[in-house]
Amino acid sequence: MSMKWTLASVAAMAMAGLGVSLGAQQGKGFLPYEDRGAIQRGEVIYAENCASCHGANLEGEPDWRIPDEDGLMKAPPHDASGHTWHHPDMQLFMITKYGTAKIVGNGYESRMPGFEDVLSDADIVEVLAYIKSTWPKRVVKMHNERNG
Repeated sequence: MSMKWTLASVAAMAMAGLGVSLGAQQGKGFLPYEDRGAIQRGEVIYAENCASCHGANLEGEPDWRIPDEDGLMKAPPHDASGHTWHHPDMQLFMITKYGTAKIVGNGYESRMPGFEDVLSDADIVEVLAYIKSTWPKRVVKMHNERNG
């Protein structure tokens, strides 16, 4: 079994352990982006763990599409101007939990660490819910379509 499938299986089991049914919100994914409590908790967790790289206002680093002096990509924005919404919920969850390099594989290098030893699965889901809650309705709709 490949590393990606192993990680996907672990993540799916973690989500099931949280009581999140991946098919529960057909076409919307599993992020509780309409749950005020989850959004508020996610905003605090984001400020404490993510804003130092991705910006207090989800704006990312300047010139985020241009590699830095080490040839690594800079932290992208998580607002509607970025590409976060291009990825389905499970992929966002896995990148946050395990880190970009581990998910992409093939020797890809990234400064994006995995947060599996820092944040609980519920924390990760709430951070992602907070991020999604800030997007305009048209971007939320496009993201929901990516969740099938």
